Amino acid sequence: METWQSGTVDISGGHLAYHRTGGLGPALVLSHGLTDNGLCWSRFAAALASEFDIIMLDARGHGLSSRISETEPFDPAWDIAEAVEELRLVSPIVMGHSVGARATASYANAYPGRVSKVILEDPPFGPVADPGVSKARRERFREHVAAFSSMSEAQIMAKGKSATPRWHDDDFPAWATAKRQVDPEAMPVYDTAWQDSISCIEAPTLLIFGEPGHGGIVTPEMAEEALEVNPNITTAQIKNAGHNIRRENFADYLAVVHKFILE
Repeated sequence: METWQSGTVDISGGHLAYHRTGGLGPALVLSHGLTDNGLCWSRFAAALASEFDIIMLDARGHGLSSRISETEPFDPAWDIAEAVEELRLVSPIVMGHSVGARATASYANAYPGRVSKVILEDPPFGPVADPGVSKARRERFREHVAAFSSMSEAQIMAKGKSATPRWHDDDFPAWATAKRQVDPEAMPVYDTAWQDSISCIEAPTLLIFGEPGHGGIVTPEMAEEALEVNPNITTAQIKNAGHNIRRENFADYLAVVHKFILE
């Protein structure tokens, strides 16, 4: 990690911060989940740094990236597209977790041919929410962010370790830092069906999901529907994991991802 590079790239209306391993292998672009930052991928990136040039983006409204404008709308998929362009990456592998997976899917879906492979870790697939429901979710999210902003990183880390004792110690530092960096307006609102975000992806795509009983979002039924929507998709369920799959069953997650990338 001492040799990893950090920087920013210009995007419409601001900039995205990133961290990069600088390996000699293919480019692998990672997009994190809600309230995380790019360095929340550190353990995973360290495991693959010898084989790939890994770029960990801070999404808009997260980490050290630009805050979210109160007046100008933005598209997370277009943010990824602009970052890839500015970094001069050619046909990278793109991968995301949670809302980062939804943005990654939308990017690969909107720009066929620009990526070599796609990996989606438990994206927020679900029905389009009623406007009233979306408004309530956004308000709860603002309260959630405000609660974290009143805590120290040490307090956040202690809370995280108590709530998620199965996570590796290496997962917590960046996770705790990220909670105090997130913009209260970062909660996304999806106004299109999730099926539309994957229907035109041309690259081989892996949808990784956990177990709903452990807190996973994607159900086996959703995974089956994804296969019907797009034949370029394959699926893998990781047992003993929920929404934070790589944090809850790192060994199986890493094995599945590594096999898919090298196929």
